[in-house]
Amino acid sequence: MIELSPWSIRSENTAAARAALAAALQSTQVVVTSPNAVRALRDLCAADARAAVPTLPQPPQRAGQAWYAVGAGTAQALAEFGIADVRWPERMDSEGLLALPGLDRYAAGDSVGLLTAPGGRGVIAPTLAARGAQLRRADIYRREPAPLDRFMVARLIDARAPLLLALSSGEALQRVLERLPAEAAARLRQARVSAASERLAQLAREAGFATVGVAAGPGAEELLAPLAETTGT
Repeated sequence: MIELSPWSIRSENTAAARAALAAALQSTQVVVTSPNAVRALRDLCAADARAAVPTLPQPPQRAGQAWYAVGAGTAQALAEFGIADVRWPERMDSEGLLALPGLDRYAAGDSVGLLTAPGGRGVIAPTLAARGAQLRRADIYRREPAPLDRFMVARLIDARAPLLLALSSGEALQRVLERLPAEAAARLRQARVSAASERLAQLAREAGFATVGVAAGPGAEELLAPLAETTGT
């Protein structure tokens, strides 16, 4: 396994983030974009519970409130935090989420809390707003640029076996390619790509990858399935 992460993840435990989260959690619906957002939700709720004047609801789910997750991993993390009846799409990406019943149209005053981070494609927020939702966005975690692990880069350059790239983030792919030495980037582009969606598969093709497929889903098992086929395990 060669891990090439271009960033570290940090919960945004600030007064501004807690205030935005408190507003988002008062919404009719809450949309959570990743397991990292769930971890940040837990961090901020725990920190706020220790404060002299808590402003976050405890527990964070209100009666009758509908929660949505981009994928099964995010839904599982929410369930472990005590959030019941989380809905998520079969196609576990932004487009799949936005196609779910209940997120298609809104009456005046309908509110949606969005628990997320700055950056990314930003498809969910403008689409929900265009459908009439009163959007309450809370950027509760942050991706901070981090240097690529030099040992992992060296392993990539020296790799002789066929490579499989499990691709779940277009932004991560772009940043990794920008930071890799030319020799390592060329070796990475020889990898077979297993993409979590057709959109990511197209991004990989545009980035110079020749062998690109779309996995059955965004989970680790689905993304790594071509590796099992290759090794016969």
